[in-house]
Amino acid sequence: MTRRSARHCRSSPPPVNYAPRWAHRRPIEATAAPQPTRAGRNPPSVGWTRHIYYRAVPIERVDDPGRHPVASRYNAPVDTEVLDSLLQRAGREVDEGLLPACQIAVAYRGQLLATRSYGTSPTSRFAIYSCTKAITAGAMWLLLGDGLLERSTRVADVVPPFAQHGKDAVTVEHLLTHTAGFPSARMPDDDWVDPRRRMERLASWKLEWEPGSRFVYHGSSAHWVLAQLAESVTGTDFRKFVRDALLGPLRLDSLCLGPAPADPDDVLDVVGVGDAMTPDELDELGGSIGLDVSAIGTSEADLLRHNDSEVRAVGQPGGGAVGRASDLAMYYQAMLANSNALWRPEVLAAGTAEILCDLVDPMTGAAANRTLGLLLAGSADTALMRGFASTNSPLTFGHMGAGGQVSWADPTTGLSFAYLTNGLDRNPVRMGARGLSLSFRAGAVAAAGA
Repeated sequence: MTRRSARHCRSSPPPVNYAPRWAHRRPIEATAAPQPTRAGRNPPSVGWTRHIYYRAVPIERVDDPGRHPVASRYNAPVDTEVLDSLLQRAGREVDEGLLPACQIAVAYRGQLLATRSYGTSPTSRFAIYSCTKAITAGAMWLLLGDGLLERSTRVADVVPPFAQHGKDAVTVEHLLTHTAGFPSARMPDDDWVDPRRRMERLASWKLEWEPGSRFVYHGSSAHWVLAQLAESVTGTDFRKFVRDALLGPLRLDSLCLGPAPADPDDVLDVVGVGDAMTPDELDELGGSIGLDVSAIGTSEADLLRHNDSEVRAVGQPGGGAVGRASDLAMYYQAMLANSNALWRPEVLAAGTAEILCDLVDPMTGAAANRTLGLLLAGSADTALMRGFASTNSPLTFGHMGAGGQVSWADPTTGLSFAYLTNGLDRNPVRMGARGLSLSFRAGAVAAAGA
């Protein structure tokens, strides 16, 4: 089995094919003030050293149980009792032996407030599963801002073989809002890494309904197509594009899509934990809250495949990234602040503030509330169905991941939050309750409007 072995996270040379319209300009030195270009926007990230506003001062990574960088350091209106409660809740199930390890991070207005690791080293990284979708979305927003793609761009106009079986109407927006119409399509890893087989596989996919007419969560299929679109318009491997155009300029060193097998082995293996609910219990759960339990999650076997370093190296764009909670929380801070004007404001707004799809999610019976790549919490009566807590404002945006991973940012408070674990809980009720309990506490760490 042949897979790409180039290093995609840390030591690969920068891509040479992606040439945005600012490529002729002089790079900005890290110590210089940002030099605005057209419409006050700074040059894009590929091949540039960029001044990052929120990392202008060192961020203290705190894992000592006896202290946090709180209001005295950052002049932040932080409720330290709530923060203590949050950190204790995160560590409880590790202390009790239910989860092998976890990481938690809370950030506020460009600064990391606190991060802890339980059951593992602070340098450990975790599989973040579908929290990856926020990273892939951010990469696509760059291409939309550069004019290399439009929301209305038809995939078939960029990738002609994709048009087969009536898929010629599928657009970029359909892909990012999970309305493309092929949620069940599969892309085996061996097909993705072989260009000919990849195209054959994309061409072979068939629509399950008319694009744009229904919402059903596309666990991985839509994001394979997004990655192909990005590679087609940039001439650059998608993993390298994400690193050099997005995560590198933000200095989020632990986040990586497709770590090479030769990279440091700091990614924790995922472990199945707890007892699964019986079919009768699942049916009872679905009937009591109106949930389509047939759509819950991805199979444990599929998720455990990510323990294979070669599978990780493929860099599944819908769920294959790895990283630390601290960097994931700071990625959401970058979206809140549009650090160094990385994204065009109108594109960022479509990704973080505008509901583009309010079709009913068959899994929850509530409106999907999908933006251009993420979810919005929306009203309190349905936010819980999307994984958000009652302390999250309706404007909170984010994306959760299989196994209980949590990531979001709340523009109302300026908070962002990330929770990662390598314990794949087989009980979806307990897993969901854990995430909501943590988000409830995290959402109350800072007051709205403070």
